[in-house]
Amino acid sequence: MSLRPVLSPALRPVLTTAAGAALLLLAAPAVTATAGPSESVTVDPVGRVAADGTVTLSGTYRCTGNSGPVFVSSSVGRRDATTRYGIGGTRAVCDGAEHRWVNTGKPASDPIEPGAARVEATVMELRPAGGLPLPYFHAADERDVTLTAG
Repeated sequence: MSLRPVLSPALRPVLTTAAGAALLLLAAPAVTATAGPSESVTVDPVGRVAADGTVTLSGTYRCTGNSGPVFVSSSVGRRDATTRYGIGGTRAVCDGAEHRWVNTGKPASDPIEPGAARVEATVMELRPAGGLPLPYFHAADERDVTLTAG
């Protein structure tokens, strides 16, 4: 009687791919950065929460020197909570000019109510490095905001 673990044939490729990706990420150098003097992201002091729970956040960004796709991502949570909810993502143009961003999304599990909240926005590039797109952070900002009904 064999005591070998049995994996379904459908599950083997998934596990192999996941293990391979994990090994590649562990072996790849981390690509991070802080905002240069010409790169920034801001968060507007007021956001909106629609009746159906959809949250809209906005602000400005400026970035330069990308070699891969760049996005402005945002998240929101209560000021005193550690849980954050991703609210959309906007494709960014890194031409050195200031641009507006607006992200809209609906938290999957807990609704966000109007009132005080904490928002984080990040300008992040998926920069090619050895065949893998690795994150390169151009700018980040975190701010207390007021979410209004509307």
